[in-house]
Amino acid sequence: MKRIFISADHGMAIIYFLQSDVVSTLLNAGVEIIVLTDDALVTKLAARNTQHGLTFEGLRLKQANDYARKVSPRWQWLLAYLRRVGGSRRINTEAMDSHIWEVWAENSWKFRLGIWIPSALMVLLLRNFSFARKLLVRMQNRFTPTPGLYTDLFDKYQPDMVIASTPGWRMDRYLLRESARRGIPNMTVIVGWDNSSSYNISGADVQWATCWSELQKEELVKGSDWNPEHVHVGGIPSYDGYFRKQWLMPRDEYFKLHNLDPKRKLISYASSFVHFAPNFPNIEALAKLVSSDVLAEPSQLLIRLHPSHFQDKPKIFAEERARVFELEKKYPHVHVVQPVALGGSLGYYGGEDMDEKSSMMAYSDVVVTVYSTMLVETAVHDTPMIAATIDVPGGWNKPNKFSLSLKEIGDWPTHKRFREARSGRVASDEKQLLEALNIYLQDRGVDSAERRKFIENEITFTDASSGRRTAEFILKVLREIESTARNK
Repeated sequence: MKRIFISADHGMAIIYFLQSDVVSTLLNAGVEIIVLTDDALVTKLAARNTQHGLTFEGLRLKQANDYARKVSPRWQWLLAYLRRVGGSRRINTEAMDSHIWEVWAENSWKFRLGIWIPSALMVLLLRNFSFARKLLVRMQNRFTPTPGLYTDLFDKYQPDMVIASTPGWRMDRYLLRESARRGIPNMTVIVGWDNSSSYNISGADVQWATCWSELQKEELVKGSDWNPEHVHVGGIPSYDGYFRKQWLMPRDEYFKLHNLDPKRKLISYASSFVHFAPNFPNIEALAKLVSSDVLAEPSQLLIRLHPSHFQDKPKIFAEERARVFELEKKYPHVHVVQPVALGGSLGYYGGEDMDEKSSMMAYSDVVVTVYSTMLVETAVHDTPMIAATIDVPGGWNKPNKFSLSLKEIGDWPTHKRFREARSGRVASDEKQLLEALNIYLQDRGVDSAERRKFIENEITFTDASSGRRTAEFILKVLREIESTARNK
């Protein structure tokens, strides 16, 4: 019997593995799976997922964070920063460039002179030479806790492979480094739309990857030197449930849940990019529009808050959340929905409300966001969509808080592809927003063909087969590993 570790340190990874066919297909093939996740959620997830051969263990994120903070913290921070922004210039680097300036803006002049400027020179080296990027991966191996954080788990289970939801971009780097040190093959799955363009160089020696599309594969191969023969295009298992409509609530039930008027058109707003700029200008513009008589059809607004709106720090996110709730009181036909928390460090990213998300996108007449991944998810539901980029002068206007104009992120790799696909509209002011809304409110079928083409390009498989395809790739790699071991 083969045995694998799966690291699920983020809510998106929980959905990817546990709410798709990935784990069930592996279990049916006789693979034993140990899922490592937030310690606070082990009991909860184990109670929900009782399949034979499936075990849950703690990922020891507190200890991992302690190690990152206490053992050469400046060096570890610098390596993480260089990983984030040091991808090859052979791909679109706009998202990485924004992070460079974010770090500049949120730190002191002492930091800028002592760390930022020297590291900028390193970034130039990394972006131009593959040997430098490969050297950076090797340099990180010195930061592996000794004794290992997971020594007892490796000794107990003796896994044949370790799979993580990133190639060491997060705290999973210590698990992956320990697997590499032991000579245990490992793999990453790409769970996020922009992951392969916003984060680049691996945080550990990782041999295999499975991603959404040829577009992501190209970013991995050209941006961070992956062996193309070891990168598999398997689609995105997290969306299989959308295609099967397994999370879809009855329309009347969904409207009752949020006190929506079934006679009015539904415009939904999904908050996004709150770390870079306030969403409030977009939201307020929509609230005013649905409360006036300028829209082509009587409408109502449903506002979905972002998980970051529920963070304690910085206070600006909670303050914007409060302003949104005030809008709900002020304007008629405005409603607010908040994501559901799974708990632990996964917070509001746990996939607890896939029925809410799916129903919102399916029953909305238009979905508005910034350039969120929900553009892809909305296209899966064939619902008209708008990327709204209404800015407020100065952004957050807070000391040491980086702000970036929403208009300036249109050239980030995923955002640029959305615009070039013409699968939705972009509105940079209230006039453009009104025009785009009225086009879609009068004809939901506008841009439908472009939406279908968009998802074919971005997620490859639209037949709810991605979970099975991904699991079959994992099984194929396991067989290759076994064959190689026999022939030695």
